[in-house]
Amino acid sequence: MSAEYVKVCTLSDIPEEGALGVEIDDTPVALVRSEGEVFAISDICSHAEVNLSEGEVEDGTIECWLHGSCFDLRSGAPINPPATQPVPTYLVKTDGEDVLVSLNTQKA
Repeated sequence: MSAEYVKVCTLSDIPEEGALGVEIDDTPVALVRSEGEVFAISDICSHAEVNLSEGEVEDGTIECWLHGSCFDLRSGAPINPPATQPVPTYLVKTDGEDVLVSLNTQKA
């Protein structure tokens, strides 16, 4: 099945080394800019169910603001406790200034 992409924002909406929380078809997604790339990751921490988009972004990771768990932006894997479960990551691409995300196909 091919991935269906939807436009969710423009590049200028996402802060450098920061995140923007959006909803796509009732799915909370954090769009993150880090190290010159754009990532799409679940906006819900797997440990405490709070918005990851409110956390700090650094070196390809996002940190949950509540308990400090960091997640790898490429894989969604937790890097440190207390989180032990990964969060979903989604396919993302840019078309000019437009940022498009597919919820149909998650990256492994």
